[in-house]
Amino acid sequence: MKEATAESKKLLAVNIKLLRKKWGFSQEKLAENIDLSAQTISDIEGCRTWVSDKTLEKLAKVFNVDIFQLFIPQDDGENRAGKKTFLYNRLTKLGTAIKDDIDKRLEQFYVSEKSLIK
Repeated sequence: MKEATAESKKLLAVNIKLLRKKWGFSQEKLAENIDLSAQTISDIEGCRTWVSDKTLEKLAKVFNVDIFQLFIPQDDGENRAGKKTFLYNRLTKLGTAIKDDIDKRLEQFYVSEKSLIK
């Protein structure tokens, strides 16, 4: 789980920096817009701190995106292949998780049906 958290933190940091620059915000200006300090923005972008759900909501609002988009690689013009790989890997993991869940539920169903037949 630690690895996933570190990966998410890094991805969020990169995305905030990319979106901040795309919108033409300095760290200070972004901080003003979401009621944080510039140091906190620097710490988030530097992967030194995590954000609260409230801060995620504010960031999503100021960048006009959904919260989940803060955790998907942004297309910076150079990262298309990386984004496709990331999305493919996430979808593959999701597909596997769904299949495993369905298999588990079917197994539970068959076990309960067998007990009813006896």
